Amino acid sequence: MSLTVVGSVAFDALETPFGKRDKILGGAATHFSLSASFFSDVNAVGIVGNDFGDDEWAVFKRHNVNTNDIEIVEDGKTFFWKGKYEYDMNVAHTLDTQLNVFETFDPKLSDNSKNTNLLFLANIVPMLQKGVREQSNAKFVAMDTMNFWIDSMKDAVIDTMKVVDCVIINDAEARQLADEPNIHVAARKLMEVGGLKAVVIKRGEYGATLTTENSYFAIPAYPLESVFDPTGAGDTFAGGFMGYLSSQGEITEETMRRAMVYGTIMSSFNVEEFGTERVVRLTQKEINQRFADFKRFTHFEEIPFEKASSAV
Repeated sequence: MSLTVVGSVAFDALETPFGKRDKILGGAATHFSLSASFFSDVNAVGIVGNDFGDDEWAVFKRHNVNTNDIEIVEDGKTFFWKGKYEYDMNVAHTLDTQLNVFETFDPKLSDNSKNTNLLFLANIVPMLQKGVREQSNAKFVAMDTMNFWIDSMKDAVIDTMKVVDCVIINDAEARQLADEPNIHVAARKLMEVGGLKAVVIKRGEYGATLTTENSYFAIPAYPLESVFDPTGAGDTFAGGFMGYLSSQGEITEETMRRAMVYGTIMSSFNVEEFGTERVVRLTQKEINQRFADFKRFTHFEEIPFEKASSAV
């Protein structure tokens, strides 16, 4: 199967306790498409300015990501975000945001992007997400969102949720969207919106959960000794999740569970270096090894315990 992602293609400036980068490739559609490219053919839909150069295009080309639907504004500048992390890597401090050409982004899907089997709506204005969904013939559609949209246009976020199959958000967003402090209850409440088939909640260093109509599945994060930069980890997770689903002939409970593992694995590589630096050097062998490790870390035998009777 094939996959389309619609979202931001950007430049990031990043600073963490372990170093800094002044200008590197970023954006939700970028992180997602590079991750998904290890499993599926990917079409990226976005917008950039004429400052987006040959080096940046080469990254997409090396991973066989179709960029025909990334619009180039000749007299514009690419979306730019500057952020800083302290030792609590779960919190990003925004230092500067320049929307530039992204401010007028109005996604237009080519026939090729319209007719992929899967579609991921990365974090953009919910009305735009819904408009993209209406252009697409995808059989399985997932979406992301963020606290800003939930705060300012919650009804629009919910309206978009009603026309997709899966929501992939973090734990704080799930609590906010469902108005519920318990993430398990929040997931159940979100499942009641429209025709959702799954709710995926990303929990950073605590792993991720999958809630479907009749089941619940949870996995830990992959254990890492070094976390340099979490920027794009959520989109990389979504890319692994949707990319793996796109590689399967059918989307079932079992394939979604394996997709959760692949999403977690891909995000674990992402955070080991800045931006896309680690993922662009990644090999299929490394992914397979980490999948085997993950299976070993989480496997246990089902042996019911019976307490021995006390001797008289």
